[in-house]
Amino acid sequence: MKPPGTYLAAALAFLALLVPSVRALAADGVQIKEEEGKLRVEVNGEWVTDYCYTGAPHLYYYPLIGPSGLSMTRDFPMKLTAGEEQDHKHHRSLWYSHGDVNGVDFWSEEPKAGRIKHVKFLEIQSGRYAGWIRSSNHWVNTEGGVVCSDVRTFRVYNRPKSERLFDFEITLYASGKDLVLGDTKEGTMAIRLNEALRQKPNKFNQGKPPGSIVQNTGVKDAETWGKRADWCDYHGLIGEKRVGVAIFDHPQNPRHATHWHVRDYGLFAANPFGIHDFEKKPKGAGNLTIPAGRSLSFRYRFYIHEGDTDAAKVADRYREYTAQSPAQF
Repeated sequence: MKPPGTYLAAALAFLALLVPSVRALAADGVQIKEEEGKLRVEVNGEWVTDYCYTGAPHLYYYPLIGPSGLSMTRDFPMKLTAGEEQDHKHHRSLWYSHGDVNGVDFWSEEPKAGRIKHVKFLEIQSGRYAGWIRSSNHWVNTEGGVVCSDVRTFRVYNRPKSERLFDFEITLYASGKDLVLGDTKEGTMAIRLNEALRQKPNKFNQGKPPGSIVQNTGVKDAETWGKRADWCDYHGLIGEKRVGVAIFDHPQNPRHATHWHVRDYGLFAANPFGIHDFEKKPKGAGNLTIPAGRSLSFRYRFYIHEGDTDAAKVADRYREYTAQSPAQF
């Protein structure tokens, strides 16, 4: 007869062998977890971003963790980090807003600017192949009035460690009166990149290799500002590793191909409204009106990658994106 405890020890040893498999299963896919004032997004157990919906005038995603655990966006103003410029406090990592919505500035964080406020979550879904956050929000002026509302979806895909892939979709709703998205460069689907990726190094990074900006039209670097393109890619060195972010403008978006409000200091935004600034046309030429009771939708894809534009096959990945049916988004 075996000594007491032998069977228990054997059972515990067997369970110990199972633990890694159980952990792997639990971490498999895209997991979205509720935390205080934010949702944490993980892919196969690795932190990708937080959806921050309280504590600021806008809704935003911070940090944005790319290949090799590298942070792809600037920390300021959420956190003070050595080596970063502290300009444009409204550049909160990754966000969507606009500088003229029925005359209200939702882009800046100045005292007279409006606020985009979380109302409720419509769906929070984790999954093996993808996970998503769907929410309802109000764009509110300084008097507390609702200028418009939106429903936005942030969909993250389970991809290899060498990349991150996610879609941002937003539908803007005009309620009791027409909604005018005004003609200004200050917008709209935006990201403020890690300071190391800047096309023009900051005062702390003098002597380091500059980042590169590439559009599908072949336009590059400083010439990309205000130009129309299907996609734009911004890449550079973080430490010794070359990584980048490409943003895809969906061909069904209004005014595709969009203008790009992309700067050498790391601001990177798709803006289909700022025609006066970008093309030097008369003021108001870029106004876009959503009639009362109607809505308008925009779709974008973010492809965070290793290597430069060619090595990451950005053009191929854009073609994959446009080949998908709306039901696949």
